[in-house]
Amino acid sequence: MNTTSRTLRASVLLGVAVFALAGCAGSDPAATSAPAAANTSDDHESDDHTAADHLSIVDAWTKSAESGMSAAFGELVNESDHDLTVISATSDAATMIELHETVASAAGDMVMQEVDGGFVIPAGASFELTPGGNHLMFMGLTEPLVAGDEVEIELTFDDESTYEFTTVV
Repeated sequence: MNTTSRTLRASVLLGVAVFALAGCAGSDPAATSAPAAANTSDDHESDDHTAADHLSIVDAWTKSAESGMSAAFGELVNESDHDLTVISATSDAATMIELHETVASAAGDMVMQEVDGGFVIPAGASFELTPGGNHLMFMGLTEPLVAGDEVEIELTFDDESTYEFTTVV
């Protein structure tokens, strides 16, 4: 898979959307990801590579939705010998994206919440983004997400490098 990345300032907005849990449900359709954009980051890790240089995504897809909220899923693969931390995500398809996890509330209900500190992808391992689990929560869709469309997403890492990929709705 051809992977590259480009730079974007990190921005994380707060919010919990219990109502949006329905927007994260659904079955995993067959989908693939497209090549990413060029890396323009000047920040480098000790091995002269950015975090984004070591990431790939497998089976990326986004849930269709007419308006409101949706979510993106897939498997983030860390091809390096050190942990990678995704701290934010952006897309023209939504006014904001939050990194979400699904956890049990004090009452025992499953609720979504923004992940504190981002998604940590262990060295040489993968990190699953799944319905009902960790996912990229699209909030404030800018237009309907129709089956067959493509959505570009950009992840930002704690070293300020970025990784851009395309999902299929």
